Amino acid sequence: MYRSLSLLAQHKEALVSAAYHHSTKVRPRDTRILYYDCTNFYFEIEAAEDMKQYGFSKEHRPNPIIQMGLFMDANGLPLSFTLFDGNQNEQPSMKSLEKEIIRDFKLSDFVVCTDAGLSSKQNRQYNSLGNRHFITTQSIKKLKKSLKEWALGPNGWKKTNSKQEYNLNKLDLDNDDSIYYKMRPINEDKLEQNLFVTFSPKYLRYQRQIRENQINRAIKQANFKQKGRKNNPNDPARFITEKHFTENGEKADKVQYVINKDQIKKEEMFDGFYGICTDLEASPLELIKINKSRWEIERCFREMKTEFQACPVYLRREERIKSHFLVCFLALLVFRLFKQKVPGYSSYELVKTLRKFVLTEISPGDYIPIFQRTDLTDKIHESFGFRLDRELITQKYFKKIFNQTKI
Repeated sequence: MYRSLSLLAQHKEALVSAAYHHSTKVRPRDTRILYYDCTNFYFEIEAAEDMKQYGFSKEHRPNPIIQMGLFMDANGLPLSFTLFDGNQNEQPSMKSLEKEIIRDFKLSDFVVCTDAGLSSKQNRQYNSLGNRHFITTQSIKKLKKSLKEWALGPNGWKKTNSKQEYNLNKLDLDNDDSIYYKMRPINEDKLEQNLFVTFSPKYLRYQRQIRENQINRAIKQANFKQKGRKNNPNDPARFITEKHFTENGEKADKVQYVINKDQIKKEEMFDGFYGICTDLEASPLELIKINKSRWEIERCFREMKTEFQACPVYLRREERIKSHFLVCFLALLVFRLFKQKVPGYSSYELVKTLRKFVLTEISPGDYIPIFQRTDLTDKIHESFGFRLDRELITQKYFKKIFNQTKI
């Protein structure tokens, strides 16, 4: 098994390309929109070596990590992946993998959708060439002052399929579930693009509810004279500040922890707002729809780490580590194709049920099922056109199933 891993790594590009082309015979692949994101996987080791380096762990672990970049198509199916050192910047990984996809998959006309952390100037420029385009999230907090004032301004907001303009100060924020937007062209670093900003009262209510819970936790910390850490941007400790007592005009040693109301007001300014930058000429509804599907790639990573138990990684040789993640990638593709044939169930339910599909051999070539029949097992059998819960499964019936797999 371990020796075969060394062999697999040598054919990674060919296997991923073949998996893509064969998967199109099972389900059409929508490559008009490609989503890209990165995650990392930790190793149960203490010393960094080769690709296993200390970096920012998504799971906040102190172990060395290796990073993975993943492309996914608009149908939620993984397309290709790359691995790079745990201490490297994520941004350059996208361009190199994208070149592989263009070469091996014969793709040239697509839109790349990423989050703000991967939207470097070089990546935007590269995806504004030819028939390629980009859509990337844009932090409103990091905009220039004039653009920030425009984005947060109450006037000039519209709804999709409506020409009327709205003032945010006149909205019923407690009961309105509409999405408002405005758009303007900008020129950043000699790159022409459109800044698209949305405002959602529902999203505003959600953010304020989350913050209210965090403030309550911060108050408890302050009462117990705990300042906490500020490593995580969502940590309640960001609302706690130190207040030093003074005696005779000099700072005393006594310290009191209090809630920083200015920090709360500063964050509340951005509640409900969401920014996108793109060079694509598309309708507001289409941009919202495309960007909304970006969460699917996060689910891909979660399935690899939980259902497939891709980490911690116990391999040491670099080529075997690459093969480990190649197997995980291929399993993810097969599972996602399977999942779309059996909709309405969680990944956990499907994997748990599949692992219980056990048969026992009673005579050479003849088997009987020893798993419990459920609504989900019936749904799986109906979706794929054969049954494994028969009283007796003969070798002849197995051959019939195998014939169905030939494409």
